[in-house]
Amino acid sequence: MPSGELSFEFLLIFFVYGLAFFSMGLVMVMESRRSPMLGEARLLVPLAVFGFLHGTHEWLEMAIELRQGFNLPLLAMTDWARLLLLIASFSSLLVFGLQALRPQPRRLPARLIYAGIGLLVLYLALTVVTGIVQREPISDWIAHADALSRYLLAVPAAILAAVGLAQQSYLPRPGVGRELVLGLRLAAFSFALYGLTQLVVRPGEIYLAGYLNTAVFVDLLGFPVQLLRAGLAILATIGMILAIQAAEATRRLELVSAQRARLEALEQVQHDLAEREAMRRELLRHTVIAQEDERARIARELHDETAQLLTAMALDLATLRQVVPGGQPVSRMLDRLQSLCRQVSQGIYRLVHDLRPAQLDDLGLVAALHYLVDEERRRTRIDIALEILGLMKRLDPMVETEMFRVAHEALTNVARHAQCETAKVLVEYQDEQIMMQVSDAGAGFDLRRELQPPHGWGIAGMRERVESVGGRLKINSAPGQGTRVEVVIPLQIEDSVALEEDAYGPDPLVVGR
Repeated sequence: MPSGELSFEFLLIFFVYGLAFFSMGLVMVMESRRSPMLGEARLLVPLAVFGFLHGTHEWLEMAIELRQGFNLPLLAMTDWARLLLLIASFSSLLVFGLQALRPQPRRLPARLIYAGIGLLVLYLALTVVTGIVQREPISDWIAHADALSRYLLAVPAAILAAVGLAQQSYLPRPGVGRELVLGLRLAAFSFALYGLTQLVVRPGEIYLAGYLNTAVFVDLLGFPVQLLRAGLAILATIGMILAIQAAEATRRLELVSAQRARLEALEQVQHDLAEREAMRRELLRHTVIAQEDERARIARELHDETAQLLTAMALDLATLRQVVPGGQPVSRMLDRLQSLCRQVSQGIYRLVHDLRPAQLDDLGLVAALHYLVDEERRRTRIDIALEILGLMKRLDPMVETEMFRVAHEALTNVARHAQCETAKVLVEYQDEQIMMQVSDAGAGFDLRRELQPPHGWGIAGMRERVESVGGRLKINSAPGQGTRVEVVIPLQIEDSVALEEDAYGPDPLVVGR
């Protein structure tokens, strides 16, 4: 056990000394694994290596002092290991200083850098000369090598590191607070003084060591130079930690700003998409309105002009038929012309109702569905049931038109693809919406395959129609399990009017089987 209070304090100094630099190494390693603002990762790694190696060196010094205090023998390679750690640590610091001094957009004044380099070269030259001119023959090669490594390596490395950190503090960093700059300059100041303390070595044969050594330092100031070095190591570590904390705070602000910008961009994209969707629906609505208007115009022209001409033609043929005696070839031709005229009239009648059924405009959706179910049952021989639930009311003309068109398309698909004998149309009037289902128990289909081009255009058209009035279309089907087409459209109360029951005759709610 070392005797006296000074020995214990001396060991504590070495422990704190090593801990300060080892902590710096840990901090630099963590910073280098991020997106560093203090410099690139390759700039921070040498400083981290210096911290680890030099902290280990001081702890090894502490172990040597402790063993000497207990009068325990040292291992043969202990001094050499300590010397190698010292050289390796200051070599890493030298690499850090050289990398920190690489060309930057903004740096220290050139005259200051050139003056510093000149003084450093002069210092190295004088050190080499004084190292060659010995006061006495070398008796302790370990102490001699320790002093030379501090003169030739430690002092220049620490000074270069200080200048490099000072230059880093002058680099333009938009949005960075003064804490980062102050931290870097505190570390630079600490390294500069730390480099000067490396001139204080153990007493030895080198010329300068006879006048400036640890013993003289204690005699002049009353405390060991290791205490000053430990204090400077703590200051340097504090400076780097302050710089890293400032960099981390800046990173957090940048991250928050980037997230806010990203959120604003996403909101803008969503707003644009919503506007485009609204524009698309409005365009689709106008397209459907224009289509229905054109259907109605064509239906009126067919009914008012073509149908009237056919009626007049039929009347003329009937008059001519009375004039021509029966049994002649002309009479048979007139009979054939009258039959063709009736067929054309019936075809135009069906075409007019397909284009725009009069019931839809005059009596509303339910009457139009009655007509549609009757026509499809007669045409396809499929037993189609129509069921109406709830309080019937007149709806917005666009809503009634789209419901009718979807029902027509769905029943057409039943006739073409379902391969069944029965189907059902269910319409339910609710308080805030109207729901319609067209279902069958036929062959069904695979939704994933049939809804992909070149298939599924009819279903896509139904969906577009329903969405144009703010509704939604849902289709459930599977091979062998039939198909159900469901339409739900929200209603506006002010646009709906309740219907009298006798508008459709007695008990119009259920038609079919």
